[in-house]
Amino acid sequence: MVNLPETPAEIAPSEEETAVENAPPALERNTMREYYQLQKNLYLTCLGIAIVVFGSVWLVYSLAIALNYVLGACVGVLYLRRLAKDVEQLGENGRLNFGVNRLALLVAAIVAATQLQNLQILPIFLGFLTYKVAILVYVFGTTLFPPPRAGG
Repeated sequence: MVNLPETPAEIAPSEEETAVENAPPALERNTMREYYQLQKNLYLTCLGIAIVVFGSVWLVYSLAIALNYVLGACVGVLYLRRLAKDVEQLGENGRLNFGVNRLALLVAAIVAATQLQNLQILPIFLGFLTYKVAILVYVFGTTLFPPPRAGG
């Protein structure tokens, strides 16, 4: 049987929790600045990928399919934005809102694609995944070419 602590005195915060709670305001502002810079980088990377793929799809297939891809990419960016807002709220109140509302964006786009003849499911879905490609590009970029450390 597992022995659980019975009194609040037995429940001590971890060193990481204590460090975060006692962080100076300047460090907190710097961390949020880095977070907003990360958001900006992800949005710009997603935009760049979407433009390249849009042009490629337009040349290889057709404008209609390329526009379907752009619709999916826009839904993906909205999803990423909602995810970023949820992560930001996680820092404020410590609870993560599971993405039912975020997922509804993709479901609405797929349902619209099945109901309207001009829309196609696969290009919209692949466009939606553009935000994931942007995240992978960012992760690989920072892994292979790490930014210089401050003060080092």
